[in-house]
Parts: sequence; structure tokens; C-alpha cells
Amino acid sequence: MAEPGELPIYPDSHRPDFAANLLVEDDLELNEPNEEDAEELFSLVEENREYLREWLPWLDDVSSVEDEKSLIRMEAQKKGSSKIYLIRISGRIVGVLGLNWVDWDNRSFGLGYWLSEDSTGQGIITKSCSRLIDHCFTNLRLHRSVIEAAVENHSSISVAERLGMRLEGTSRDREWLYDHYVDSVMYAITSSEWKKD
Repeated sequence: MAEPGELPIYPDSHRPDFAANLLVEDDLELNEPNEEDAEELFSLVEENREYLREWLPWLDDVSSVEDEKSLIRMEAQKKGSSKIYLIRISGRIVGVLGLNWVDWDNRSFGLGYWLSEDSTGQGIITKSCSRLIDHCFTNLRLHRSVIEAAVENHSSISVAERLGMRLEGTSRDREWLYDHYVDSVMYAITSSEWKKD
């Protein structure tokens, strides 16, 4: 057992579990998806496909409800290496927030997210990210949170800045986006820098 202040070593079989549900505030919550959510989630992707296509590279891989179900099943099998949450307002899905990767050895994780176009501008992503970061730092004893965004994705960069993250650098040709590469910036914050309310 770790001494107070020390980080425990987590063998694969003893990693703490991510919460299945996280309340962000009244009527705004994060829920792990199940296959019954696939139809509503796919409809949201369909309605926002052109809007999301500007920055998300995976849209061509999701062309049916079955594709969505398959992704939900695959995610459920990853067992701690990543985690996705549906963002719900009053029970309605408005987007997705995910831990795209979790590095348990180094206690770090990367966030990714998307939101329907008609739900933007309300602080939903910033509040949801804040709640998930707090869960990871407080309950899972992770240490470093990262957001990567394309250099021209000003909305995502604004989220990182509102969360108090610092710019750590730029990566050239970081991601292939359908027919071209995009450069990205990396923002990060550590648990010791995280401001709790």
C-alpha cells in the first residue's frame, strides 16, 4: 500500500474504475453510453456531420446506427485505456466527451470532445471537461490532463484556456484530416495546478 502522498502502483487488474455517471450541474450530466443510445447518438452525428467534419477525422467511419453500436461495444472492452461519456442536457444527448487515452504508468490522460452546433456557446464543454478532470485528479489520482487541438480550432483552444491549461507546444502535421494535414497545439494542466472550487 502506498504511503500518504505517494501514488499507488496500479496493476492492470487493480486500476480504479471510472465513474459511470457524473453530474456536472442541474440537468447537465455525463453518462457512459450503451447500445440503446446508438440511434440517438447517430442521429446527432448525422444532423451535425458537416459542422463536425471541419475538425473531426472519424466521421466517414460512422455511417450507420450499427457503426455506432459497434463503437460503443469496442469502447466498453477497452477496460481503462480510454473512456467515453455522452453529454446530456435534461436527458437529451448533445455531444460526447472522452478520455481518448489514459497512461496509468505516468498518471496522464488526454481529453477529446464534440458538441452539436446548436448547443455551442453555453459553456457546456468547459463545465463538462472541468467535472471530468476533477474526477480524474480527485478520485483516480491521475496527475496530468492534456488537450490537443488543431491550431485553427479556436473553440477548442478556448476551452483549454478557460480550464487554466498552459500551452506546451505545437506539433507539425499532427493529424490527417480527410485530405490534408493539420498542425496541433498541446495544452496541459497538472493536479497540483488544478484549481478546485
